Amino acid sequence: MSFELLTSYKCYYSDLKIHKILKRMKLKSIFVIVLIVSGLTTIAQNSMEKPAVMLESQSKFSFSATIDELSKAIVAKGWKITITHDLQETMKKNGKEVLPVKVMEICNPGLAYQILSKDHLREVSPMLPCRISVYEKADGITYVSRMNAAAFTALLDPDAAKTITQAFAEAEDFIRTVKK
Repeated sequence: MSFELLTSYKCYYSDLKIHKILKRMKLKSIFVIVLIVSGLTTIAQNSMEKPAVMLESQSKFSFSATIDELSKAIVAKGWKITITHDLQETMKKNGKEVLPVKVMEICNPGLAYQILSKDHLREVSPMLPCRISVYEKADGITYVSRMNAAAFTALLDPDAAKTITQAFAEAEDFIRTVKK
């Protein structure tokens, strides 16, 4: 074998080894990049908290006092309490025992009108009237819960979203009067 042929063979073999090494390194790099990107995506998804659909707050008052204080705050701001459902009583009539639970349906006629007077907004009428639930848990503490209407506004017509956001903010003001 001539020296030139041997040298070219070694160069070819050496180039082939380097090519294989680079190819493996490239595959490893791609694999590492994929792992990093998928890890970052998972972290981003987990860190982007979804808004709670329901909100719960502890009351600084007893069950009855919470109902009374909320009722005063609601009426003082021009809202109406359309009905209060006594779910404990309803369950009792059906042979079931539960701790005290009352659901207050409240309405601001002016805000409700902004939605109900426009045909294209009437589809959000199931969100009316606003509801505030007051209940006692086994720990003996009274809680107030409500739907987080603000969490839904991105899904609504902009006019409906504006009205729902305003109603939610006003209802939160009522709850602040009893919130611990």
